[in-house]
Amino acid sequence: MDTTTVTIEWALSELINKPQVLHKAQEEIELKIGNEERMVEDSDLKDLPYLHAIVKETLRLHPAGPLLVPHESTTDCVVAGFKISAGTRLLVNAWKIHRDPKWWDRPLDFVPERFIKGQGSYSDIDLRGQHFQLIPFGSGRRSCPGISLALSILHLSIARLLHAFKWEIPPSLSCLDMTEGPGLSSPKAIPLEALVVPKVAAKFYG
Repeated sequence: MDTTTVTIEWALSELINKPQVLHKAQEEIELKIGNEERMVEDSDLKDLPYLHAIVKETLRLHPAGPLLVPHESTTDCVVAGFKISAGTRLLVNAWKIHRDPKWWDRPLDFVPERFIKGQGSYSDIDLRGQHFQLIPFGSGRRSCPGISLALSILHLSIARLLHAFKWEIPPSLSCLDMTEGPGLSSPKAIPLEALVVPKVAAKFYG
């Protein structure tokens, strides 16, 4: 569960640092749910394209596993001019690929719109390993077996948190520190829960 909770933390941190994106996501949810006093349900997620774009952009900038599960070459091969012998242990740096300016415009900026159909040039890129410039779950037979569960939890959790709470940067800060900390899943150096966020008004959670 560490990879999922860390990804949710990164998503909320990016949104809090960009109020215009946060408000747009909340407006989309409010438009779908309306004034009903209920939480977001699984059946609502298909009608929240901007939320899906936020999850994609979060996993692009902050893949839960920056280095994918180790692979091993089965035969001698040549990759980008380098000779790789059979039996070589390979570590794929997804974090670097996702920030490569060769593949991404404004690679270090959090821009969910890039994945919106009709707005961004990356709208056809998926998260399931079909496009090698975005592989937070790996690709092929060795890709993460929990991808469907992870995406379901991410979308629903983030949607409910955005719908039920008001999120603001503490008055003492100009922005949240986005420094990455050490660890297999690249957690934030300062955990989100350690920050005092004022005026958090819960609709449903008491």
